[in-house]
Amino acid sequence: RCATSALVVYRSAGLGLWGAALRYIGMPLEKIALYANSSQVTGTGQLTQAVRLTFQDGAFAPYRVVGRASIVAWFLQYSVMGFVFQSVDNLLSSALGCKQCYYGPQLMEAPSKAGSTAPPSEVALFGLKTAIAPILAGSIESGVANRAEVQRYYGLDKFSQIEARRGAGVLSRACGPAFAANASRNAIMSATSFVLTPTLYRLYFPQEMKSHTTLFWFGLGMNIFAGNVVAITLQALWGRTLDQLALHGSVSYRAAVQQGLRTEGAAAFFTPAKWFSRVLMNAPAQGTLPWFYNEVLPLGEGPVRRAAQLVDDARGVKKRKPSPLVQRLTEQSIPSSLPPS
Repeated sequence: RCATSALVVYRSAGLGLWGAALRYIGMPLEKIALYANSSQVTGTGQLTQAVRLTFQDGAFAPYRVVGRASIVAWFLQYSVMGFVFQSVDNLLSSALGCKQCYYGPQLMEAPSKAGSTAPPSEVALFGLKTAIAPILAGSIESGVANRAEVQRYYGLDKFSQIEARRGAGVLSRACGPAFAANASRNAIMSATSFVLTPTLYRLYFPQEMKSHTTLFWFGLGMNIFAGNVVAITLQALWGRTLDQLALHGSVSYRAAVQQGLRTEGAAAFFTPAKWFSRVLMNAPAQGTLPWFYNEVLPLGEGPVRRAAQLVDDARGVKKRKPSPLVQRLTEQSIPSSLPPS
């Protein structure tokens, strides 16, 4: 029916618009994070150096590096990231014959309802699936967003010059330089959001304390203190690799790692300042998505349903119950709202 398709489009577009708006508003924080995780800041006071570089050309300088490609990439990144993971999770679960990752109302169920212990073979397949799915989801997300991130890192003019000098092929140009580091970072964040957070919350969070509010804060905590702690090292590798590209005209992860360790040691890839700047950039948009999805978007679903019903009536489509397959795919692709706190 038209209503199902309309709701999918409405919710996906809503997530994309929300994510893109927050990323644009927080562009100064992103530039601070990008500088803090590059070789352009060294020694002590790295966060101060990053702030100074961000605003060296004026208070609105961070917004001048945002092109149309960045706006589109932000929209696509947030509108498809959940759908991509759940689609891959569904396909791999069917292919491997194992259960899907916990999501939506399942997180509020008591662990005792999970049934008997699964056999070792099923546990192994589930582990394999939960390792593959975030990698594929992170790669697809980077395919959408990495080129625009590189553009924002360099600035529009410098990016065009480097691209012309690099002479990359069609696929490499579409994905952008330092793609592997970017995809690895996104895979870590995807695993944190869609595998670790729901699994740990469902199985180990006190049942009497489960609510939409505690899930929000638990997910935000996992984002800040688990996912971003690992992702920050990959973010630093990405930034240093781009610096290598700007200086030498080629991408070399090995050279970026060796140069960083030689000059700064482990601090080249992880410091409290790097982590804090990364959290400032990543947590606001990604951390508020559950609240926006479950609390704000449903407010507009009534008019969408009514408009879709008018279209169905005009086309002479009879109201009928969806097939089990369509119902299952819809439930898996669009998580139900969580209970209020």
